[in-house]
Amino acid sequence: MKILKKILYLFLFLFTAMGVFVLVCAFHPDLTQRVADFLYPEQARTGDSLTADRESGEEEPDVQAAGPGQAGGSLENTQKALENPREPLENRPEVSEDAPSRTGQSQAYVITGITGRNGYEPIREEGQEVEEEEAQQLGERLGHGNTGDDLTFDPVFYPYYQMLDERGKHLYRQIYANANDLNEAFAPVEEVEVNEMTDIFSAVIGDHPELFFMNTAYYCKYRRSGICVEIDLSYNRTADDLLREQTVFWRSADAIINEALTLPDDYAREKFVHDALADRITYDLSAEMGQSAYSALVNGRTVCAGYARAFQYIMQRLGIPCYYCTGYAGENHAWNIVGLEDGFYNVDVTWDDTDSGRTYDYFNKSDGDYADTHARRDLSVNLPPCGGERYRNLERSAQDAKRGIEELGMTQDQVITSLADYNADCYNRIAQADSESFVFANVMEGEELLRQWSDSYRTGAYKENYLEDAMRAAGMDYCELRLSVEELREDRYLVTHQISAGFSGQ
Repeated sequence: MKILKKILYLFLFLFTAMGVFVLVCAFHPDLTQRVADFLYPEQARTGDSLTADRESGEEEPDVQAAGPGQAGGSLENTQKALENPREPLENRPEVSEDAPSRTGQSQAYVITGITGRNGYEPIREEGQEVEEEEAQQLGERLGHGNTGDDLTFDPVFYPYYQMLDERGKHLYRQIYANANDLNEAFAPVEEVEVNEMTDIFSAVIGDHPELFFMNTAYYCKYRRSGICVEIDLSYNRTADDLLREQTVFWRSADAIINEALTLPDDYAREKFVHDALADRITYDLSAEMGQSAYSALVNGRTVCAGYARAFQYIMQRLGIPCYYCTGYAGENHAWNIVGLEDGFYNVDVTWDDTDSGRTYDYFNKSDGDYADTHARRDLSVNLPPCGGERYRNLERSAQDAKRGIEELGMTQDQVITSLADYNADCYNRIAQADSESFVFANVMEGEELLRQWSDSYRTGAYKENYLEDAMRAAGMDYCELRLSVEELREDRYLVTHQISAGFSGQ
């Protein structure tokens, strides 16, 4: 009987304690959030504690992407657009899996994206939990460095700053100011949890292409509670002689800016900058400092991030609103959003810089035009929607310059019309290979077949469909594929396969 009473008392105590905890959480929402962050750490990173404050009970604005024929917001309403974040577009593709790495023999993998030129690297974050004693010592020793209290940022040109709350803006100014002073370590000027820092750091990077000397990565030390006690920035080699490198950078940009300023209006200047970058830059996945505007303007070799940041920097200098936009385009990708008189436009200089010459296929396009290829992510979903019409599709499309199968020396009989025929042809080409490096091409007909083809590589089905059997038939230990697609006339597509292989016994 005594044991039964003890059990009843235990249940009564637990019930009372739980009731008290519920009441405490009800009156202290911040405690509730901390408990949730502890129980669900992966979800904690997706919180919006750093976005601009909203009135209690206010609904999120229902802002949809402007499609073809829909008017975008005028440049005069840029401030309003930035204060009303854009909802992510529906039905967009999810992040594709990373290209698998070689882990042994008989491994097949695609080493480049099949949907376009990419190369953007998301912000890298690292952290270390420290004991309370060390945390206190860091706070006393480091100081805040340059807090940037005297800085202001025009929301028309620095939209990511506008997306943060007052606490986030203060930390943004601190990071920006310390970066310009080349300070490496400092204590946060505001109390901030380590999982909140990514948005703040990303905002600084997204707004300021002139910070080419700072790496797109940061390091935090934090208490067990998650409160950050130290922020560490890192710099590339240009910081060793920053004044000299800045001078070189400015001169490279000025060569384009000075000529653009002779043109009559913003559109003419925008087009000139687009053309100048496409003509002067070479796309190179191995480019040094490829995430920076410096790699594009000074070195002339970069990836999508460098193209986009160089375009952003020059347009800012010309007084034309231009934002750095990141997301998904077959892989992680970066492009720009430009504000002209009647609204905003998407611009992707990287994809307009093709092996066959400069195009305007991705120049001044609406969100509807980009719906099948580009999806905004992270803070970029809050940039204004692109629905301008006046300057959309003004330039001659590359469609006029597309090749036909007759120019390739092919006939209709050689055009592939099914995925099964494509797989069979690829099998025959690879199975009969006797060289470690070779190239072959197919012409496929129809957008639906191209979609099926793309899905087979995205899902990895191509391996089972033809590649693994072909490798065994040829005696290959490994096979690397580099794929490229050229749109031809009459809804046909030239698919080029560049093969690097290793054979048994070699």
